Parts: sequence; C-alpha cells; structure tokens
Amino acid sequence: MTIPNGDAVGLLRQMVTIDSRNPSLTPGAPGEADAANHLAVVMRSWGMQVELQEAAPNRPNVIARTGTGKGPTLLFNGHLDVVDVQHMAHPPFDDTVRDGKLYARGSSDMKGGVAAMCAAAARASARGLQGTLIVAAVVDEEFASVGTRALLAAGVTADAAVVTEPTQLAIGPAHRGFTWAEFLVRGRAAHGSRYDLGVDAIMQMNAVLTALNALNSDILPATTHALLGHASLHASIVEGGTGWSTYPDACTLRIERRTLPGESERDVMNELERVCASARAQVPGLDVSVRHVLTQPPSDVPVTALIVQGLERACSAHGIEPRIEGVSAWTDAALFNEADIPAVCFGPGDMRLAHAAEEWIALEEVERATEVLTDLALTWCSR
Repeated sequence: MTIPNGDAVGLLRQMVTIDSRNPSLTPGAPGEADAANHLAVVMRSWGMQVELQEAAPNRPNVIARTGTGKGPTLLFNGHLDVVDVQHMAHPPFDDTVRDGKLYARGSSDMKGGVAAMCAAAARASARGLQGTLIVAAVVDEEFASVGTRALLAAGVTADAAVVTEPTQLAIGPAHRGFTWAEFLVRGRAAHGSRYDLGVDAIMQMNAVLTALNALNSDILPATTHALLGHASLHASIVEGGTGWSTYPDACTLRIERRTLPGESERDVMNELERVCASARAQVPGLDVSVRHVLTQPPSDVPVTALIVQGLERACSAHGIEPRIEGVSAWTDAALFNEADIPAVCFGPGDMRLAHAAEEWIALEEVERATEVLTDLALTWCSR
C-alpha cells in the first residue's frame, strides 16, 4: 500500500509488521533485509536518493540522501533490527492500535524513531532543504553495531547526527558505555568424597565476587557524570561444575562494567586485574585470570554543542519544553562521536519498554518527533 509523502505513522504501521529480529541474537531469525528493502522502496517513492549497503551478508543498511548540497550536513540514524519476541503479551508483528498506542515489537525500540526520521527527511525535502540530509537505517545495533560501523567505514560523514532512539522527546547528549569481561577460576576435579584432593573452583570464585562487590559498592559510586549518575558493574553469568558428586575443576564468571565518559577499556581491565589480586590475597594459591570480551565506548556531547542547541530550539518551536537527560542504554551515538561526528539521541518512545513483554509507542509522540526533526533539518542545513 502506498504511503503518503512524509506520513510517519503510516510508515511505522507498515514497518512493525515486518519481522526484523536480529539473527545474531536469535538463531534462524530473518534479519533486517525485508525491512530494509521495504523502507528503500518507500524512501524512493518520497523522492530520496537511496542506496543499500551490505553491512553483512543479506543484512543491508538503507542510506538515503536529500538536499541541495549547498550547506551543512546533518545525519539521522536509527536501527532496523529488533530483539526476540518470546513471552510477549501481545502479537509481536501486528499493527494493533489501542487508545492511540501502537503495540508491536520494535514499535518503541526503535521503528518509531526510524519512521519519524524518514518522514522528517521527506517533509524537509518537500520544503526546499538546503545543505545535505543523510538518513541511515542500519542493521545489528542490538548486537555488535556492524551496520553503523560499516556506514562509518564507507566514509559517510556529517557535521552532526541525531540517533532517534526512544527518549520520550528528551535530548540525550550522553550515555554510558560498557565492557564485558570473563573471569576464570581453575580448581581440581575429584570425587565428592575426596576433600583431600578436590579444589572447588565454584567456591573459590566467591573471592572474586567479594572483591567485585567491594569495587561496586565502595569505589565506583565515586566516579560520576552529571547526566548519568555513577559507574557500575554487575555479575551476568556464572558457569561451572559437571556433576553432583564431582569437585568442579573450573568456574567462569561473566560481568558487565558500565562505563562513563572518560573511562577507557584499559582503565576497566586494570581495575579488574586488581580484583584478581585482591581475590588471590583472600585465597592463597588461587588460580584466577580475567580476559576482555567486548567494549563499546561511552558517548558525551557538551550540552552547549550546536546540535543540542538546535534541538532545543526545534522543541520549543513546537511547544515541547526542552529536556536534557542522560540516556540509560548504549546506542550507536557513541560510534559517531568516536568518529568526530557530534551525535545526540532524540526520538519518540520509552526506553523502559524496549525488549519488554509489552512494547508500545504513542502515535502522537511519533508525529511530534517528526515535526521537531523536520524543523531541525531545515534550520541546521540552511545555516
């Protein structure tokens, strides 16, 4: 069905019916290709120059451009992938609307934001957009961000970016990063009756957990950010043991350390090496090691940045009181900032509904976000 030019709600209602679960999170899931191809058709029908970029096999980014090219460049970014749908309280891929709310997986996280940014680009283009507006709907943000990484690796750049993650129309200039790390404690396997031979790796992991708890409760609260609160960590997964009557010869603990702007991967790993040293001091002879698994950087743009000010003015122009808040979750904004493209988050929807059993978005909020983003594009690109 044809969608009228710049109809954000119409586009959203079509997009949520397309299953775009991330196959890196859900083996056998279809991925983003159907959603990307559909969006590309719509954007072309709205007069955009559109290309599909294969970020991974059968997982294309959609990159659309509009404007005269005579002026600054602005980039809108959002992801097409969604998480699994197990235990959802409503059909995941219907466009069910009740009381002005659309219920579907990905409605809030973040096809609402994608629809708003695409419709805003069409509306701005129809009003004679100066400069250049790039709209990038990317894959895999929910896992390893191969979509935005491929976008940047291809040389796509801009003077500023807005990532339309769900912020309930607040302006989010900062969010935490994270480091995943894995501790390994080695023991000695033995029959459960042979306490004289066995070394219980699971019991010994308690020394690591004790040291991590002290770090989390006594040290990390002192590392703070004005918008984000303090640094933190949590134990995510513990694995070990082979049977009821066998001393476990190994125990693995996986943790996530949420980082603040200014903290690096090296800082965190040095911190975790000190945790190992503390655990060894508690348990003489403890065989413990820690290895790095993955780091995604934090994101931080000054509240005085031009893109923040531009969003504040656009919000005010449409009767929305500008709110500057830290964003609770990690987003691709960090990758743009790492590439020297100032990026902030702003979009419709509520991050608390992301990945939830009940996910919905208020359609009025989608429309208001579209109006703000249209205004931002027109004013930014004509500076």
